[in-house]
Amino acid sequence: MFDYDSELARHHERLLTALDIRPGDRVLDIGCGTGRTTRDAARAASPGSALGIDVSGPALAQALRQAEAEGLRNVDFVRGDAQAHPFPQEYFGLGVSRFGTMFFSDPVAAFANIGRALRPGARLVQLVWQAADRQEWHTAIRAALAGGHASSAPGSTADDPFTLADPEVVAEVLTAAGFTAVDVVDVREPVCYGPDADRARAAVLQLRMAKEWLADLDASSAGRALDRLGATLDAHDTGDGVWFDSRAWLVGARRR
Repeated sequence: MFDYDSELARHHERLLTALDIRPGDRVLDIGCGTGRTTRDAARAASPGSALGIDVSGPALAQALRQAEAEGLRNVDFVRGDAQAHPFPQEYFGLGVSRFGTMFFSDPVAAFANIGRALRPGARLVQLVWQAADRQEWHTAIRAALAGGHASSAPGSTADDPFTLADPEVVAEVLTAAGFTAVDVVDVREPVCYGPDADRARAAVLQLRMAKEWLADLDASSAGRALDRLGATLDAHDTGDGVWFDSRAWLVGARRR
């Protein structure tokens, strides 16, 4: 399983600072993946609690194992789609997401459902990616693997990590979903794909985007693409990890 926690370590610290979790808070983590943010929220909220929701069974299984290993008793995880999941109404005092809200098929419906789970006036704080052309991890790896050719693999809104890249769209969606006081802050932090180029290559090849781009190539072209990928990763190997530039939005809002 791709190690998103290591990739997003710098973003994670920025998010935790912005959350300002208080003891006794009830926290909802949307698109929690393997649960790093959920577990950290549970620790900060004790004697409150944190609930993480995600569609991935394997990710949640790992989240549960880690929570048990850490002895956390005030954290729980549920498998489901936050767009339609029947959350308890007006229960949570804080909603959070670390790049887990960009894949809804109906964003307004999804955020409205999340909003109903939050108490009136509760905050929603999330990180979302800025546009694709502002992500070195996307442009550099795509250039290596796709060889300058656009992938012919079909795409959809539900698969696009850049659906909330436009701050005006974000504000419109959240306002329509029942939120107010929308605030968008530019976050520029690098992402890490591994401690060295070899392990970064193995990590990148686990990603769906890499698999889709390679799927369009014949064997000879795929071999050249992998050579280009190796060269790209070598060029970004700092000796203390393989890092790529990235840009995100830190989006805050309040439930009406």
